[in-house]
Amino acid sequence: MSAANDTKFNSAVFFFTGIPGPEYFHLWISILFCLIYVISIVGNSVILFVIKTDPSLHEPMYIFLSMLSLTDLGLSIATIPTTLGRYLFNSREISLNACFAQLFFIHSLSYIESSVLLLMAFDRFVAICYPLRYASILTLPRIVKMGLVFVLRSVSLILPLPFLLKRFQYCRANVLSHSYCLHQEVMKMACSDITVNSIYGLSIKLLTVGLDSVFIFLSYVMIFKTVLSIASRSESLRALNTCISHLCAVLLFYVPEIGLSVIHRFGNSSSLLLQVLLGYVYLLVPSLMNVKSKHLRERILRVLGK
Repeated sequence: MSAANDTKFNSAVFFFTGIPGPEYFHLWISILFCLIYVISIVGNSVILFVIKTDPSLHEPMYIFLSMLSLTDLGLSIATIPTTLGRYLFNSREISLNACFAQLFFIHSLSYIESSVLLLMAFDRFVAICYPLRYASILTLPRIVKMGLVFVLRSVSLILPLPFLLKRFQYCRANVLSHSYCLHQEVMKMACSDITVNSIYGLSIKLLTVGLDSVFIFLSYVMIFKTVLSIASRSESLRALNTCISHLCAVLLFYVPEIGLSVIHRFGNSSSLLLQVLLGYVYLLVPSLMNVKSKHLRERILRVLGK
């Protein structure tokens, strides 16, 4: 009986669904995704190159931006094989081990991105509320330490997930709604009690994305309070202008990410299309918005001109 169960486990595969529709419709979707991935990979690579080679950009704000670009680059690479494979070649199968590896990288990088968005909010908070102490607070060694702490936090919290999933037997249809693997969806395919996975997954979500979003909210409460106390209207607008693009990135990441997590756990009757679209929005769209600063855009255009 045990040998039969092991065979069933080892031969199990997952099947991707993605955006529903006929095959000719998937061809147009694949063109759109190819364009998004090319823009994301080339754009973030150019940002990293320009920030690395231009000494005038070796400031905390741009260092945090390079962290965000590197994370978005990793997310694009983690989802490219299965997403384009699904829409370009109708390749729907993925083995268990490959699925577990993919969800490890997707969730780790997503939590790292959440941490980087928190660091960027902290950067804006210090720059606006304590401008005279900005250079002394956000030193390069301190930035490196904060980045390493958040990377270790994300990786250590996500590392148990593949091993927790590997304990289960998978004997159902194993059809996933996305074109990549997510823990909250894969665990529901198991023919076992998933209480531990569900509690652990929700707990680490609250400890990472939940706490990060709360701290970002508090940072912006203090930022708006400081900005509103500035007498000059033009100075207030100038200070807020440095935060607008970051706020857009925060909303595009947190709203779909939290919504998707809630739908997978509690919204069993929700629309499949809504789940798929939310997944693509929080993984792909923020990576297209990383050119925030006018100074950075000028540097990029100068490099491209050369």
